[in-house]
Amino acid sequence: MDHKGSSSIESGGAGSVHIQISKLKSKFSDDGGETTSPTIFEPQNGSIGTKTSSTAAANELPPTTRPSIRAPEKKLTLFALRLAVLEKTASGLGTLGFIWATVVLLGGFAITLDKTDFWYITVILLIEGTRIFSRSRELEWQHQATWTITDVGISSFRAIKSSSNSVIRTIKSACRPVLPSRTGTQLHRRELSGEKTRPDRKIWSGQKLPTRTWTTSEVPLLPYAKWVFLSKNVSRVLYWLQIASAVACVALSTMKLVHRNYGEVEKDHSDKRNRKAALIIFYSLALSEALLFLLEKAYWEYKVSFTRLLDSVNKDCELGESGLVSIRRFFYDAYSRCINGSIFDGLKMDMVSFAMELLASSSPDEQLIGARILRKFSVNPRFSEDTLQKIGISLPVMERLVEMLNWKDIDEEEIRYSAAEIISKLSGRKQNSLRIAGIAGSMESISSLLHVSRSHSCACDEISEKRIIVDTENYGSWSFNHLGLQILKKLARDHDICGKIGNTKGLLPKIVDFTLAEERLLKHPTVTPSQIVTVKRSLQVLKMLASTAGTAGKQLRKEISEIVFTISYIRDILRHGGNQPELQILGIEILTSLAIEEDATERIGGTGGVLRVLFDIFFNDEIPESYCHVRSCAGEAIAMLALESKNSCRRILKLRINEDLVRALENPLLRVNAARILRNLCAYSGSDGFEKLKGLTAAAPIILEAIMKEENKLQEVMLGAGACIFKFMNSQDSRIMYERCGIREFDLAHRIFMVLKKYRHPSIKVPSIRRCAIEMAIWMMRDNNTNIRSFESLGIMEELDSVMETTSELENFNIFSGTVGLCRYKMAMDSLVGIAIQLLEEVKN
Repeated sequence: MDHKGSSSIESGGAGSVHIQISKLKSKFSDDGGETTSPTIFEPQNGSIGTKTSSTAAANELPPTTRPSIRAPEKKLTLFALRLAVLEKTASGLGTLGFIWATVVLLGGFAITLDKTDFWYITVILLIEGTRIFSRSRELEWQHQATWTITDVGISSFRAIKSSSNSVIRTIKSACRPVLPSRTGTQLHRRELSGEKTRPDRKIWSGQKLPTRTWTTSEVPLLPYAKWVFLSKNVSRVLYWLQIASAVACVALSTMKLVHRNYGEVEKDHSDKRNRKAALIIFYSLALSEALLFLLEKAYWEYKVSFTRLLDSVNKDCELGESGLVSIRRFFYDAYSRCINGSIFDGLKMDMVSFAMELLASSSPDEQLIGARILRKFSVNPRFSEDTLQKIGISLPVMERLVEMLNWKDIDEEEIRYSAAEIISKLSGRKQNSLRIAGIAGSMESISSLLHVSRSHSCACDEISEKRIIVDTENYGSWSFNHLGLQILKKLARDHDICGKIGNTKGLLPKIVDFTLAEERLLKHPTVTPSQIVTVKRSLQVLKMLASTAGTAGKQLRKEISEIVFTISYIRDILRHGGNQPELQILGIEILTSLAIEEDATERIGGTGGVLRVLFDIFFNDEIPESYCHVRSCAGEAIAMLALESKNSCRRILKLRINEDLVRALENPLLRVNAARILRNLCAYSGSDGFEKLKGLTAAAPIILEAIMKEENKLQEVMLGAGACIFKFMNSQDSRIMYERCGIREFDLAHRIFMVLKKYRHPSIKVPSIRRCAIEMAIWMMRDNNTNIRSFESLGIMEELDSVMETTSELENFNIFSGTVGLCRYKMAMDSLVGIAIQLLEEVKN
């Protein structure tokens, strides 16, 4: 049965690759080196896992503190609205003119019209009909032409303008002699060098994603003269056809309105009396409609070409060079909605909703544009709040993003990377992380981002070699490794999700494999940050999983410790990671959490060199003061390993570090944990270690002096250590100790009495101080009957009665996980107080 409980310590957050000296310094107070943050040996106010990173904390700010969201795309929707007003007005006038010509002129005056007027009207109607058709189709062609992903980037725009150059290059390459092919694919290996490695955010070439269907923008309408008849070029033909038609209509209408040579009307031809007015109305309508259309096109060109509205919005949205295609597509969509429906329909569009619609498309090009927009907006501080909120409340979009994590095709690398980065940002919020974890197969999808595997071995008596899939020329695996670990780290902040991570097949071994850090990686002076960040993130994830509370935490610690590489990998980090103290801290904290379980404690203690390297760190005075927290963590881990573990205590005694432990009691940085280690060694080593433990009595004067002079935490641990170590002294040894320190037994009794009087109620900061004080009082009364009278004269009976009335579960546990007690003392607090009262009453009788 596990005697160390099933809950866990509080999980930590993220940090930089390079250690932050100010962060480490802040963990210590200036008076005696005691840690200001609570440890596993005292309870913590609040719920488990309340620590969050600065990013998560920012997400919890009140709504009033968040900046207002700017929407640069509003410029485009407003522009589309104004164009739609001009377009629909012109279309209305054109329709009215067409009806007027067909019904009034050609229907009523067709026979009486002058020959020139007849042909002018006919030509204008044909021109207008052509222009109306081309206008209705031109927008559609332009709409489809924006899907050309090869247009993304400056180089691609240049490629379109110089398509003839590509033909020449193809001919030249065909004439060159055949060069020998590469013997192998160049890999970006995990080597140590001073050169810059491949960045996390890969710049994709922007090549066209192949599909099984035609892309409308690339459809050759005729088998010959393909470039001319590509659909993306048809829109340009239709555009200039409209301009030419409008100019011709303006010219013809103006000529007739200026000259007004509509023919003479004889007096007896009353049916021709209104012909002139009808013609003037028709030509005026045609002229107005054509001028409005030209005004619309002029306004279009002014905003797009002169003021470069699309470029300006793209710059405001910070979408980069590839964003211009997305902006153009968004504008055409908004314009189409204003034209085809109400002129206000386009005003309802925004970039985030637009991208979410594209993400659900079956076209890879549309998916890529949608993923790019959402990724850019998710990482941009100006837009991330609104973007992540909209994505978070749309379950279909989140399911689509999770599904994309499984896309391993080389042509879909950017889509997959964008989806992973968006999921990483979403995971920073608790509500979103719960939704992600609730999606079926989400953990398996996240696991697929970790490109590490072991080949299957046929032999049952060996383990296959680990194989980390490295970057190639066409695919960047390390970027996905970093994102996968980052997502897991954010999800692991919720202890319910930690259980799901542990239940995902093959995920824990993958995380452990990434904690491997060879000696050359840890000691090389020019190691790249990307190599360290992988190890660090995997350690952070393991720490959070190992510190999970409840039954899930117990199972996770069991599974983590059962992986045969876990402890040995951490040992290598502790042994060779002097230049990376933050990695050492994470490794030590993992061991501390695992030590909650009895079986894990045995595995840690039984792994060669772990206890030795922990003591080496704990006693290493050469560690700079700015990195001193590493030593404190090492001491805490040793104390945890020695807690209620007879085997661990025996292994520690074999290291022959008694004298070093005694000296550590005088070091302000180490004395708290040194006292804890001494207490556990004396309490749990067993009777067969008496001779080795007796040498620890050399620490008695130091402990006694600290009990008399110190306060709070240091006084608590010294009382606890003294109550255990003094048991190895007889009456003569104790008298020598008092004489050596210049302290009377009555003074110590009075000090214990004052401790009980000071702490009338259990204290969260020093939960065991009353227990330790009573244990010390019991030892004194058993050591010398005179001390019983001293305690009685001080009135300690009243204090013991007060303790009996105020005892709580807080004082019955050795260690804590948040507000949950772990590792219950063998003797309850009320029983201990009863023993002290019984000793006092025996003297009375």
